This record gives sequence, C-alpha cells and structure tokens, in this order.
Amino acid sequence: MLTESAATQNGQEMTSGNIVITGANGFVGSHALLALAEDEGVSSRLVAACRDQAKIPPAFHGRVHEGDLRDPAYRQALVQNADTIVHAAAWTSLYGHKRQSHALFLEPSLALLGDAMAAGVKRFIMISSTACAPPPQAHDANAPGQAPDFWPHLGNVIAIEDAMRAYGDVGAEMISLRLGLFTGQRYSLGLLPVLVPRLKSHLVPWVAGGRTPLPLIAGEDVGQAVACAVRTQRVDGYQGFNILGPETPKVRDVITFLADEFSLPKPWFSVPFPIAHVFAWSMEQLSKISPWNPFITRSIIYLMRDFGVDNGKARIVLGYLPRHDWHDAVRRQFAEMHVREARPMPLARPIKNR
Repeated sequence: MLTESAATQNGQEMTSGNIVITGANGFVGSHALLALAEDEGVSSRLVAACRDQAKIPPAFHGRVHEGDLRDPAYRQALVQNADTIVHAAAWTSLYGHKRQSHALFLEPSLALLGDAMAAGVKRFIMISSTACAPPPQAHDANAPGQAPDFWPHLGNVIAIEDAMRAYGDVGAEMISLRLGLFTGQRYSLGLLPVLVPRLKSHLVPWVAGGRTPLPLIAGEDVGQAVACAVRTQRVDGYQGFNILGPETPKVRDVITFLADEFSLPKPWFSVPFPIAHVFAWSMEQLSKISPWNPFITRSIIYLMRDFGVDNGKARIVLGYLPRHDWHDAVRRQFAEMHVREARPMPLARPIKNR
C-alpha cells in the first residue's frame, strides 16, 4: 500500500482519470475499494481517500491519500485529475447531533461536490439510503427525499442529493446509490449492532408484529453496486438507484434467525408504529439528562417501515445483480462483533477533531 508521497517517490505519478473513493477505510468504502481493485481496467486508477490509512484493507495495494475532507487543500488534491468521485465518507448518527452532522458531514460533502465540479470531474457517486424518500414515494429512487425532523443526518444526506440534482440539471453525471441496511464484515454504525444488546434486555417489542421488510445488504453486494455505478456508460444528469440484497426478509425473519442462530431472545409483545414512535421519543428526551445513549430512537423505528423498494432500476440500468445471502452476512458480522463489541455500540460516530 502506497501513500501519495510514497507513490510519487517510486515514480508512480497521479494520472488523469483517477477514481477516488472517500471514506475508503469504512464499510462502504472498503468494500467498494476491493470490488473495483479486482477490475484490471480500473485498478490502476484507484485512489483510496481516508483519515487513517492503517485501516485500509490489507488486500488493497494501490494508492492511498490520507487527510481530512474539512481541509480545502486535501479536497483539491483529491479532485485534481479525477474522473470519478465515490463519496462514501460520512459522519453518522441515529439521533440528534445536528450541529456535529452539519459540520462533520454536510459542509465537507457539499464542499467536495463543488470542488469536484469546478475541477471538471465527470461523475460524482453519493452513498445514500433507501429511507430518503418516505413511503409510498421511496420505490422511485429519483424521488426527492423528505427527512423526518427528528433525524438530522438523514436530512443532510437528502441535502447533498438535492445539490447533486442541481449539478445534474446542467449536465454533470450524478448518481445516488440509496443503499439498504448494512450487514457483513468491516461494519460501522449499523442496525444489527444497535439492536442486539437491546434484544438482550427483553424490553424491545415487535413493531407492527415484525411484518415489515428489513432491506439488508451484504458488504460484498455494496461493493458490487458501487463498481457497477463506476463502470456504467453515460448517465444523463441525476439518477438515483435503490440498492438491496438478493432477498428482503421481514423484521420477524431476521429476529427469529438471531434467536435460532445466536440464542438471542425474541420480543414478548407487539406495539403499533405510533406507540413505538412515542416510546422512542421519550427515550431520546431522557438521554438529554442522562450520560447514556437512548435505549431506542425514532430513526430506528422509522427504518422498520415498509418503504416498498426493490432493485429493478439498478438491475436494468447498472447491471446490478446481488448475490450474497443475508444469513451468511449476518453470521460474518456477528463473528466480528464478538471481537469488536466489548460494550454496546454508540448511536453516533465518535467525533475526531484532528
């Protein structure tokens, strides 16, 4: 693995047509990096952008550019000679933290988008969420997002999509990949690590009987989706795509699997969405006067709704064909959790000030 300085010293100068992946040491970025590295046509053009190169997957041996997207000089270095930007970097939170999400995610993301367009980058690919557009509009991945007021991070994702639409209207190639819920290795903040300790408490109910879909997607399929978006032919303006795994289980299917496979308790009772929403709101209010994360948040309840999304458009336009079973992905994620999760995962990413 070469840093930019090391690459230059070894005569490996940056060339035009670079494919830059931000957040390359995170869940989405690392899987995208490895998927694209397998393609001989693009592997030599890959640039992994991250805050900590030590966390880049060891299997990647290409160029790494370490830095902070809040730094204008770093952003300029990334967009110079770039053909495609895959923006997988994010600071995320499942509740509150509006100011931090704005400063650590929204502002640097919009700045990167603006710098990329000014530098003539041809394609900008954004990692988004199937939850951006509420039911029943979510089936159309081009539908403008509408974030609930209680989830600032999702609102910021939608704000970036809206900025991309504006650039798409003047001819730039803009792709938003609205991904399902992550599972698999090298996970970051995710629903399963949040859900597991709460199931152990015996206090988590079924919501709407667990009958709604839970659109899980394995990391390998995430990587494949990004690779498809990078390789696809000309994209007209702004295009959004819902990206899921090959099968979408129900919430009840997933929790029953966790019970059967890992001996986690099932919920003892069921509540409708309105009651679950009020309970989550009360937990968020309580967290304001306690040192602990809320037991449950309204965003988690929101993610359990039926958004009515599928892979149809991504299959036709991008050639995306997911292959990885959610059961196996959950098993791999649990194997990591046994090593990494000595305590329950916090509901917001740690804040790094360097």
